[in-house]
Amino acid sequence: MEFNVTLLGQAITFAILVWFTMKFVWPPLTNMMDERAKRIADGLAAAERGKQDLEAAEKRVADELRKAKQQSTEIVMAAEKRASQIVDEAKDVARTEGARIVAEAKADIDQEVLRAKEALRAQVAELAVTGAEKILRKEIDSAKHADLLASIKAEF
Repeated sequence: MEFNVTLLGQAITFAILVWFTMKFVWPPLTNMMDERAKRIADGLAAAERGKQDLEAAEKRVADELRKAKQQSTEIVMAAEKRASQIVDEAKDVARTEGARIVAEAKADIDQEVLRAKEALRAQVAELAVTGAEKILRKEIDSAKHADLLASIKAEF
């Protein structure tokens, strides 16, 4: 095999190319690949943190929903209890008011009955006096008859 100058020139050129590539081209490429790998790793880590944050947020939301449901149930129960109390109080007030109205009505009826009896007594006494006056027109003494009528009124 013969080595000639062309082959030797090509070998030297190749060696210079390899040296130049390793000195000036390879380090920036390596740095870019390292930076890209670091960005990818950071992105994956951020995605993992986001996933964990999402899970934690979902747990907090579930807890808050459970608490809100429990509070709403308690509020509804308290409202129902208060509504029941209000209804009971209203029934008691209505019963008391009804009893008072009935008592007043009975008292009014009793008073009207007494007034009617008095009016009836007065009419009966007047009729008796009128009748007696017609029968006894000759012997009428007002004072005696007034005493007699008062005693008759008292009897009724």
